[in-house]
Amino acid sequence: MKNLTVQKIVGLLIAGASPMMFPPALVSWWYQDGTISIFMISAIILFMIGMVIYLPVRHVHQELRLRDGFLIVAACWLALALVGALPFVLLTQPEISYVDAVFESMSGLTTTGATILTSVDELPRGILYYRQQLQWLGGLGIVVLAVAIMPMLRVGGMQLYRAETPGPMKDSKLTPRITETAKALWLIYLGITILAVLAYWLGGMTLFDAVGHAFATVSTGGMSTHDAGFAWFNSPTLEAIATVFMAISGINFATHFTSWRTASAQPYFQDPELKAYASLLLGFSVVITIALYLNGTYGSIAESARYATFQVVSVMTTTGFTTGDFSLWPGFIPILLICIAFIGGCAGSTSGGMKVIRVMLLHRQAIREIRRLIHPHAVIPVKIGGRKTSTTVMDAVWGFFFLYVASFVLITIALNGVGVDPVTAYSATAASMTNMGPGLGDVSINYAGLNSTAKVILSFAMLMGRLEIFTLLVLFTPAFWRD
Repeated sequence: MKNLTVQKIVGLLIAGASPMMFPPALVSWWYQDGTISIFMISAIILFMIGMVIYLPVRHVHQELRLRDGFLIVAACWLALALVGALPFVLLTQPEISYVDAVFESMSGLTTTGATILTSVDELPRGILYYRQQLQWLGGLGIVVLAVAIMPMLRVGGMQLYRAETPGPMKDSKLTPRITETAKALWLIYLGITILAVLAYWLGGMTLFDAVGHAFATVSTGGMSTHDAGFAWFNSPTLEAIATVFMAISGINFATHFTSWRTASAQPYFQDPELKAYASLLLGFSVVITIALYLNGTYGSIAESARYATFQVVSVMTTTGFTTGDFSLWPGFIPILLICIAFIGGCAGSTSGGMKVIRVMLLHRQAIREIRRLIHPHAVIPVKIGGRKTSTTVMDAVWGFFFLYVASFVLITIALNGVGVDPVTAYSATAASMTNMGPGLGDVSINYAGLNSTAKVILSFAMLMGRLEIFTLLVLFTPAFWRD
């Protein structure tokens, strides 16, 4: 294990993260909210911590192996969450404990959108902007991680997608070099964000709200600059804009890149995962629209469709925006919405969840097993888009599914064991592992009421869900640490 090289990279990353404090400092200066010193002090502390970690090993040059990649990815995300909590800790009003600050930082970077803050409207503008920026940087980070780095580690939904299914991207990288791949993804991500800012601004938001909500939408983070969330605006136009951009952000960014590079919409129509994703969004929207109307929750089909469609897209893309407390919706709807979050968006998107491609493979494997009961000697391959899926990939999908379910069960039990009621424990675990944010019970609005132990457990769940289980859990196996 090349621990010294890992230390060198983590140190450089922390020191390199210090400039992320400058934009919120500029916002603080513009609005004169008194928090500029918080961000400047945080920038200095980050740079010093990074240098302390980096300088002792600056001359180390070691060839990294595959297993080192897992440790680097996990260590970098954890380190950024820990140091990203600094501005929240330094804030004097309200006072925030370090555990709460790490929870908020982890929630932002993993684009979960869960929050412990109860008076968001009263926060200084610099802090509000910083929360939104954390989501945006985390969303960009996971796109680059999923599309450029995880395939090299042979984990993640994108590895399954490109290696074993038909579609626009069959190469190991979008461009010959990883740096060029990351640059291409950054440009696509930035372009979509700018379009979202303009759309929100023209739709009636202030420029500050437009930037903040564009960051939260494109990253599928879901944090808002208002306590009431997206419901604060009460605007069908803004909800329609959000729905479109949430859906776009839930699509594989490799598909966006290919479409942009070829100046054609054909890649979207050739993507079997995207077809399934769109079908699920439409189907769930129709089901919940009908359920809301029949239960008399809203007075008309049009109004029911407005709220149902927004919430379905928000939940399935794991954005977590709400236009109302869906935990109060009648019947099976709240539980169904939580279950939809487990599906998530497409591989290589900013969405969380298990990813549509895995759900497709699990579904087709289940259908095959039923058919094999009827025809025991038949050879029935699992196909996606007309192409046979290898046994290796199916084994990986089943392994991922088992670990996902097992982790969900264990975390739920752990939360219940530290005093969280069953409904809250179930939904908080689901919302954290899928990176969706809002849940049921005591976490339908925020997570402030949970105890510190529960927040630590959920912070781990957010990171595990964001890094797609394998990348984090492999670090807990004894074999990983043997040379």
